[in-house]
Amino acid sequence: MIALASVSDAFYRVLRRHGVTAVFGNPGSNELSFLTGLPDDIPYYLVLQEGAAIAIADGYAQASGTIGFLNLHAASGTGNSMGCMTNTADCHTPMVIMAGQQARRYVPVGAMLTNVDPVKLGDPLVKWSGEPLRPQDGPALVSKGLMLANSAPRGVVYLSVPLDDWAQPADDGALELLAQREVVGDPVLSQDTLDTLVEALNGASAPALVLGPGADTEEGFAAAVALAERARLPVWIAPSPPRSPFPTRHRCYQGQLPSAAGAVADILGQYDTVVCFGAPVFRYHAPSDDDFLRPGVSVHAVTDDPDEAARAPFGRIAIGDPSDALARVAAAVAESDRAWPPARTLPEADTSGPHFTAEAILDAIDRGKTDDTVIALEWTSSDQLRDRLTITRAKSLFYCAAGGLGWGLPAAIGLRLGRPDRPVVALIGDGAMQYTPAALWTAARHQVAVTYVVCTNTKYRALEEFSELLHVPKGEYLDISGLNVLDIARGYGLETHRAESLDDLTDYIRQGATAKGPRMVEILQR
Repeated sequence: MIALASVSDAFYRVLRRHGVTAVFGNPGSNELSFLTGLPDDIPYYLVLQEGAAIAIADGYAQASGTIGFLNLHAASGTGNSMGCMTNTADCHTPMVIMAGQQARRYVPVGAMLTNVDPVKLGDPLVKWSGEPLRPQDGPALVSKGLMLANSAPRGVVYLSVPLDDWAQPADDGALELLAQREVVGDPVLSQDTLDTLVEALNGASAPALVLGPGADTEEGFAAAVALAERARLPVWIAPSPPRSPFPTRHRCYQGQLPSAAGAVADILGQYDTVVCFGAPVFRYHAPSDDDFLRPGVSVHAVTDDPDEAARAPFGRIAIGDPSDALARVAAAVAESDRAWPPARTLPEADTSGPHFTAEAILDAIDRGKTDDTVIALEWTSSDQLRDRLTITRAKSLFYCAAGGLGWGLPAAIGLRLGRPDRPVVALIGDGAMQYTPAALWTAARHQVAVTYVVCTNTKYRALEEFSELLHVPKGEYLDISGLNVLDIARGYGLETHRAESLDDLTDYIRQGATAKGPRMVEILQR
């Protein structure tokens, strides 16, 4: 048995056991004693604002395949992070958030910086919350939290630890037992359920495949292509997807489903059988009083989240690993000789300037990036145009899962830290940039090579479009003129550039593949 000096030593040993390779955070006085024990092999990335911190940790976890670990300051720091936490929760990113609690003897008297009732603070965004009854229970609770975060459906857990626990002696015997624990939390479909899916596809006269972020793994991406080609299925991406799980230039690819119930029903009404993998059925956004589904359409789906299954307004929903199910269905489905889906063509973009269309900007970026490039997208003008970007491999396009702005700019930093072998381009609106610009300081401090493309139109364009849909009069409250995004970026230490043409933008993106630090280019948008 290895003797350990403190709870802090035991805590970090548990983090290593579960593959945590970095800590992100914005600490306060309650967290300084935790940082006292920080080991050399687990770097701490300081972020100047908590919403940015959770987004960086989120991007890192998604890109690296590890559990994100976030250190926040009591209730106030947790509260500041909760806007972006909605994206982390909806994307099922495995994440442990550890916040410092006031000293134990001060908690009952409500001393300043007491985290009052921390177990309830994160509801309903977290899977589980805890606070140790004894100092020695902290390592056991973080072990539980790490396993819960990484078990299907993956998500966020929250742990509050009193500041005077870390120097206390550890329970060495309990830690030895903790080191031997393991939880396997990936349910798979039964063979009977799998057979039902295969029979549904084999018996359909006009089937279709819908994919969501749960299928965006190396295995799921390849299996989706194999299934689409074997059964000659038209492939749609589920509404409001935080990831892109299918190649956008494949002959089966049909595009992204819209976000209004009636519009989705109209598209799916072309088919008699629809099979969906790795997405809620469905993530609607735009208001609609129309029916969810047209008569005669049978919908089957696979998700690893029982809540997603239970809240679906229609369909036969199975609980299991979507990527695993995709691979098994692709291997079992009958090969089809039906006609291939209709070819999809992209309309020509208007390339006139000096203010450019969203289509033209996306095309210019696409010409400059490589197949290895990872895109972090938080430019709402391009929501329904994102498939103008050429996607050829898994985990190449990331978007804020809950639609909460402020995620994309910092998440790009985590994506690059998590996969330093892949270039990262962050496509951000000039309004979206204002939510978490403090993340740029972290990128500059650690020389994280992200290329930021900021599209400036001096307004909340997405809200203007919704104003028309909801019959709300436009007003000055949607005007955000007067910002200078490049001055802001320079203030945080970034290289900056203003693209005067589409070719200029393409060249700047191309140069980003060998950049050594963060950089930002601005282009004017109509």
